[in-house]
Amino acid sequence: MDRSFWINRWEENRLGWHQVDAHHLLVKFIDAAPLPQGSRVFVPLCGKTRDIGWLLSKGYRVVAAELSEIAIRQLFDDLGFTPEVKDLGTLKHFKAPDLDVFVGDVFDINPEQLGPVDLTHDRAAMVALPDDMRARYVAHLANITDQARQFVISFDYDQSLIAGPPFSVPEGQIKAMYGGRYTKTLLFTHDIPGGLKGVAPAQEQAWLLERR
Repeated sequence: MDRSFWINRWEENRLGWHQVDAHHLLVKFIDAAPLPQGSRVFVPLCGKTRDIGWLLSKGYRVVAAELSEIAIRQLFDDLGFTPEVKDLGTLKHFKAPDLDVFVGDVFDINPEQLGPVDLTHDRAAMVALPDDMRARYVAHLANITDQARQFVISFDYDQSLIAGPPFSVPEGQIKAMYGGRYTKTLLFTHDIPGGLKGVAPAQEQAWLLERR
């Protein structure tokens, strides 16, 4: 899987993962990692998620990253914001009050560009990456966020029944990938009604990762 897969999905408007409301587990568990208003939340591989508008409405600042410029222009339209746009080499920086979004490859973002992060909200990033990219992504996020706390949503299902994304990342992989960097607390797990994509019995899980 390469960047063209996601670029094509946005160009063709095939957005089966997009939800019309903020993610129910974010709404339910944001207080598990209590943050004062004004805290800065990082949303990697954000698409045009409604989570960003919800976080802004709760008084948080948001920084995000996304490969597709189409997604981010739609995001700003949905929010009613007119962004300032600046070229940063391989990245573009879209900026509005309390919101910064970097368009381009998340691996091109460095800590200085990203700025301070109080919590990473990984709702659909880690599970969107195939196995050979996942460990690199986990290490990169730890580096650019200075190991900020993470709220991670994952799936556990028989990968042989259905091709990802989203990919199955069971508890053992979560514990192995995040290794000695974080303590790991399973906040919630539940069976997805009807299974993943109506095919594979699956569980959705919410994790809180905190720096050791």
